[in-house]
Amino acid sequence: MTPAAIVQKLWNYCNVLRDDGMSYGDYVEQLTFLLFLKMADERTKKPFDQKSMVPSGYDWPSLLKKDGDELFDHYRHTLEKLGQEKGLLGLIFGRAQNKFQDPAKLRRLLVDLLGKENWSIMSADVKGEAYEGLLEKNAQDTKSGAGQYFTPRPLIQAIVDVMAPKPKETICDPACGTGGFLLSAFAYVSDPKHYKLDRDQKRFLETETLRGWELVHATARLCAMNMMLHGIGGEALPIEAGVDSLASDPGERFDIILTNPPFGKKSSTTIIGADGKVYSEKETIERDDFCATTSNKQLNFIQHIKTLLKQHGRAAVVVPDNVLFEGGAGETIRRKLLQECDVHTLLRLPTGLFYAQGVKANVIFFDKKPASETPWTKKLWIYDLRTNLHFTLKTNSLQRSDLNEFVALYNSKNRHERQPTWSEESADGRWRSYDYADLMARDKASLDIFWLRDESLENSDNLPEPGIIARDIIADLESALEQLKLIAEDVGACEE
Repeated sequence: MTPAAIVQKLWNYCNVLRDDGMSYGDYVEQLTFLLFLKMADERTKKPFDQKSMVPSGYDWPSLLKKDGDELFDHYRHTLEKLGQEKGLLGLIFGRAQNKFQDPAKLRRLLVDLLGKENWSIMSADVKGEAYEGLLEKNAQDTKSGAGQYFTPRPLIQAIVDVMAPKPKETICDPACGTGGFLLSAFAYVSDPKHYKLDRDQKRFLETETLRGWELVHATARLCAMNMMLHGIGGEALPIEAGVDSLASDPGERFDIILTNPPFGKKSSTTIIGADGKVYSEKETIERDDFCATTSNKQLNFIQHIKTLLKQHGRAAVVVPDNVLFEGGAGETIRRKLLQECDVHTLLRLPTGLFYAQGVKANVIFFDKKPASETPWTKKLWIYDLRTNLHFTLKTNSLQRSDLNEFVALYNSKNRHERQPTWSEESADGRWRSYDYADLMARDKASLDIFWLRDESLENSDNLPEPGIIARDIIADLESALEQLKLIAEDVGACEE
């Protein structure tokens, strides 16, 4: 079966389970538990003949032997037992719960949908693409909030293409979500079109190249399964779950960092006071390796990523607009980054790309450099993929081809030979550079830079569809509201 057919088959059954009150996220999670057990059982048979890591009596055959309430009880005990195990089993089954309401529906998923396929002999491409399809469908359910963990795959592919990871380079994502960046980087290095890997390079790719952290255990579970289905890892996966990567410097250093850190409000802890009222206490991250103290998560991730990079290491980070212009700690961090790193490229993204609503984002590319008296950033090249471009998740979704011009102009083989497409004569060019002095002269060293004319403001015939206009207005309002909330929090903190 094709990946699309498998996804459709599994997703059709989700609609049946929704009548039982199971959410999209719950469904994907239950599929993950059962698919893991099915594949572990398949690998005990020919041609694999592997010893099962699943304890006897809590494996796939033990589930198939039962029905009705007996199946329900055994499934619940299986999840509890495996969740107490260490290693990969603990990562997949930690905090697992049975979300089925009807044992007959669980039985049907076991026997008819998962049981009739041999998942282990499918190619990694087919399995991986099918699971990615399920994750994307889950991300499309705006109520679940899963969209915040899912970066559009065409964007990831373009970022990996310009970063061009090499054999034996280490690659990290400190907020790895469902693993999109790590999987795409793995695919790039293993692609024969890019490299002919020798045995040592293959071993390094499979065992030492990738590293990821994910705070939310349920998301880390999906990431682990995603990697397994793509043929990455065995009993030890390079994912650490339930760890706040911002809390401290892990001591590890990497050649490449690719990440889309979580957007949203400032970090905070909810506290119930002695009077029973709920208070929100901001968590200000204080680390010796940070140049500024702030409770803004995105600004802290920028500082964290700078720490994680090796000398001459390379980073590509998706950041919301406020990282480009926010004052205070934001200005301090930007000036420090431009001074100590080569911040060479900024990709301005259009709205309508992300499943999390109201997101205005960019990708900032920088290289870490050794100490120097003179600034490392000489020119910042900006590609504007936002002005006069309109994308939607359903009717006009972003394709990899939409980023072809950016990838070509980035010129990863020789960034010093870049040529602008903008000039006084070509005012509609989307690619131009700004010198370090120009950036420093801007208010708060803001990188929130636009130069293209908005055609819809000049000619009513060029107005986008009403739905797109409405969505853009909502995005602007949500972004403004977020900024007002941050200002109010800061004012409140000062008054206290």
